[in-house]
Amino acid sequence: MPLLIVPVLVVLALVALIPIALVQRYRMGTARQRARGWLAAINIVGFALSAALFLVTAALTSIWVPGALTYTAAGLAIGCVLGMAGLWLTRWESVPGSLYYTPNRWLVLGITLVVTGRVLFGFWRAWHTWRAGADDASWLAAAGVAKSMAAGAVVLGYYLAYWIGVRRRIRRHLVPRRL
Repeated sequence: MPLLIVPVLVVLALVALIPIALVQRYRMGTARQRARGWLAAINIVGFALSAALFLVTAALTSIWVPGALTYTAAGLAIGCVLGMAGLWLTRWESVPGSLYYTPNRWLVLGITLVVTGRVLFGFWRAWHTWRAGADDASWLAAAGVAKSMAAGAVVLGYYLAYWIGVRRRIRRHLVPRRL
């Protein structure tokens, strides 16, 4: 019997650590960082693959959840626009031999709060829909899966566009300037 409690306790511990992880993610996301080309390249490849897989998943999900692909594509586009705005709002510091950047705190906080709120709303809505039962719609569609996927796509689009911009900025910084 005690062994059956262990998986439940592990899940509860992971859920309890989510707020701490969000705070740490915000702190790290707004800290002054050195721009490294290899890190930007790895992030671009990772986020591009993630976005592509996410769009494929959204296309498959749209079989059961109407509008999943549409919401995901729109979220990705909005995220890319926010990523470009984030680059514009980022504070850049050029020192001999290095480039440092500090992302805009308000934009990072806004994206973190939107995603957190959407995830919490998704959990709440899924719980209530599952308990009440939906008449003609699946509980999965009624739980707001398409909108939750859009929130995830906003994050992917933001970071994809942001890291592409960081990489371009690094390349411009490394090119010797001619007078």
